Amino acid sequence: MGVVLRVVLACAFTVLVPGAACAAAPALTGPAAEAWTILTNFHEDPARLDRARDLLQSEAARTPTLETLVLLSWAHLAWADHRATTTEAKLASYERGRDVAQRAIELASRSPDAHLWYAANLGRWAIARGKLHAAFLISTLKEEIHTILELDPNHVPGLALAGSFYLETTGMFGGDVPRAEGYLRRALALDAHFTRARVELARCLVQQGRYGEAREELQRVVDEQRSSYRADWVVRHRPTAQRLLGEIRAKS
Repeated sequence: MGVVLRVVLACAFTVLVPGAACAAAPALTGPAAEAWTILTNFHEDPARLDRARDLLQSEAARTPTLETLVLLSWAHLAWADHRATTTEAKLASYERGRDVAQRAIELASRSPDAHLWYAANLGRWAIARGKLHAAFLISTLKEEIHTILELDPNHVPGLALAGSFYLETTGMFGGDVPRAEGYLRRALALDAHFTRARVELARCLVQQGRYGEAREELQRVVDEQRSSYRADWVVRHRPTAQRLLGEIRAKS
C-alpha cells in the first residue's frame, strides 16, 4: 500500500531538484553559493553536507529568501539521505526540510521548486516512518505533483517525481505504469542527461516486460558523460543502473 518516492531529487534540484537549482545557481552569492556548490558535489565529500546545512540555516535566520529556504530544504533532505546514522535523525531532518519548504510556499505559493521540496521531504519522511504512513499521504503527494506541473508543465524534476509516483503507487491508489512512462519520457525530452528519470523509465519498461528497451536505457545511464546532476549519478544512478542490468541479464 505504500508509495516509494525516490526524489532526489538529486535534483538539487537533483537534489535541489534539478532544474531549479541549476537555473538559480548563477544568481547565488555568499553562503548560498557555497552551499549550492557543496550540494551539487557532495559525492566528493559527504561530510561537507554538514557545512552546507549550517550555512543555509544561518542565512535563513538572517534573510529568509525563497532561494535560501529552497536550498535549505534540499540540504535537510540530502543530509538525511547521506549523513544521518539513525532512523530518528533521518526523520527529524526530513521534518525540518518539510517545514522549511512550507515556509518557502508561504513566501511564494507559485514556486514549483518550493512545492517540489515539500513533496520530496514529505515523501521521504513517510517512507522512513513506514508504508502505512506513506499510504495516508498519497493524496497530499498527488496534489503537490499536480500543483508543480500546473505551475510549470516543463518542470523536469516535477515530471520525474510524477513518473516515480505513478510507477510506485499501487493500482488501487491510482498507480499507472504507462502514465508514469509518459511523464518520464517528457522529462527526458527536456533534459536527456537527467539520469534519475532514465533509471525510472527503465524500471517502467521492466514492469512491462520490455527488457531490451530497458537495457538500452540503463546502459545509457552507465555510459553517461554529462549527467545533469553528477553527484546523484555517481552515488545513486549509475550503481542502480548497473545492478538492474545484472538483474535483467540474469533473467534472460
